[in-house]
Amino acid sequence: MPSDNENKIDRRSFLKGAAAAGAAVASVTTATRIAAAADTPAEGKPAEPAKAAPKLPSETFITHPGSDFMADVLKKIGLQYLAINPAAGFRSLHESIINYSGNKNPEIIHCLHEESATAIAHGYAKASGKPMGVMVHGTVGLQHASMALYNAWCDRVPLMIFGGNGINAETRRPGVEWNHSAQDPAALVREFIKWDDQPASLQHFAESTVRAHQFTLTAPMGPVMIAIDMDLQEDEVEHPEKLKIPKVSRLIQPQGDSAALRDAAKLLVAADKPLILADRAVRSQQGVKMLIELAEALGAPVVDLGSRMNFPSTHDLDCTFMKQTLVRDADVILMLELGDPWGNLHSFSDPYKAYRPLYKPDAKIISISMLDIARKSNYQDIQRFMPSDLAIGGDVEATLPDLIDAVKRATTPERKTAFADRARAVAKMHREMRARDKEAAAVGFDASPVSTARLTAEMWNAIKNERWALVVSDRMPWARRLWPVTEHYQMLGGNGGYGLGGYAPIAVGAALANRDQGIISVTFQPDGDMMYAPGVLWTAARHKIPLLMLMHNNRCYHQEIMHVQRMAAIHNRPQANTRIGTEISNPDIDFAKVAQGMGVWAEGPISDPSKLGAALRRALDVVKKGQPALIDVVCQPR
Repeated sequence: MPSDNENKIDRRSFLKGAAAAGAAVASVTTATRIAAAADTPAEGKPAEPAKAAPKLPSETFITHPGSDFMADVLKKIGLQYLAINPAAGFRSLHESIINYSGNKNPEIIHCLHEESATAIAHGYAKASGKPMGVMVHGTVGLQHASMALYNAWCDRVPLMIFGGNGINAETRRPGVEWNHSAQDPAALVREFIKWDDQPASLQHFAESTVRAHQFTLTAPMGPVMIAIDMDLQEDEVEHPEKLKIPKVSRLIQPQGDSAALRDAAKLLVAADKPLILADRAVRSQQGVKMLIELAEALGAPVVDLGSRMNFPSTHDLDCTFMKQTLVRDADVILMLELGDPWGNLHSFSDPYKAYRPLYKPDAKIISISMLDIARKSNYQDIQRFMPSDLAIGGDVEATLPDLIDAVKRATTPERKTAFADRARAVAKMHREMRARDKEAAAVGFDASPVSTARLTAEMWNAIKNERWALVVSDRMPWARRLWPVTEHYQMLGGNGGYGLGGYAPIAVGAALANRDQGIISVTFQPDGDMMYAPGVLWTAARHKIPLLMLMHNNRCYHQEIMHVQRMAAIHNRPQANTRIGTEISNPDIDFAKVAQGMGVWAEGPISDPSKLGAALRRALDVVKKGQPALIDVVCQPR
């Protein structure tokens, strides 16, 4: 921590000015009372000399608040940004960051809702590969943040949340502060965070924060929480020289067992029709290269399920949109960090709730995953149990080198020839798949409202010469079908828990990370999701976060329309009323005006597809200058 003299003017000038003004008023009032008492002494008693006005206690000035040390800890673990909605629960740490740390490392990202603040950190982590911090206020701020925290948990991202709290009942301010404090604040979210603590001292805070940073970055990744007591933040540090920040380090990611990987390699090498299914499998471009190496070593098709970008859409072995056919024919299936193994190997008929396996009864199932290592029991993101013939616990990216080596060692010259023949057959399937996708995209290409395929094609025409990233990539499957996706950062997946209100701020958070890397961030933004917390547009404008938002404005919650239609059909009732409670119309929302009101450049609504290309070029010019932009497009439902 700096010496007493550092920041003295900034810290003391306001307090001294306020104290001087208060003391002046107090001295006048006191002097008046003393003079009056002197003029009218008590009967029979001599007048007592006037007493001096009371002095302001020296404790008014806190030169070493605990929050300064907390700010040092946040800097030490490498937090670059801290998303907040300002509140009393962390007022001292807020002040320390802006004045003591100079609003740098971390820099405050000002948000208008705790859910958006947390979702911004979610998106930032997916784009940068490192955690961002979030500060929330007591019970109410944490409850606001809880939906976004659940999305981050389901999406297995590193995230650090700090919750202000008043532990000591004696020092809580009466009224609101009692409502906003809890004995165990993390109890609200403990079922969908990885670890939490409520430090009782500053040294405890330092050690727990460094520990939490290590935990959040170790597979399976997930959010962590540290409760920060208000007194611990605000009180004077009596012996700052005794406080120590532990060394910050990362655990080596856990690898799968070598003997088990050799068994897996034998099954894969002996297979006639192996299949690789990848979900949240890799974390970097190096991981993409290793998955390519594994697929090419086997001549095996790959289905990228899209929670992350795992495999290039341009590669001859990519057969992502032929999953059912490939699962049905496979004799060995390798599942790499699948969030829902059972769902990907079965068909399910809704609303009749009938299912059947897609895979052969004698097919061998191999799983490499860390998801079974850290599970909670209440929230059912665990999905239905899917047994494996060989279940290997390990981080996929850390495990791939050993698996690749085992496959190559087990491959004979005869099998290598067979793999080459298989790769040629798979390449033919890949080309046919791509041709079908282009033909399907052409259907209704000039229709109004705009087709989702046209929306995707126009976006690609605008960004194809840029270094681009589709920061939320599960809302528009056409992008994966039509765009040449080769880099890990180009498609980051969805929001994890499918909770609305998350897509827009996740996109803003990813764009914040990409801004520092010179990457143009784009997103297809659902209309219903935007209206959960449109204030995130203001945050994007306030912090100059370049993001091109193309509204998928179908003026309804279309998934829910289909649900109500299914229920009407199975109940043998008319379909005419199924848009009640599901349409977002009458009045229609003008998203361009909403965005403009938040300081974001915007155009629309556009329903003529021929006008979309020029509007996108104008929007891209704005984004390339470092500002967010939004184009409102009236679209077909899907």
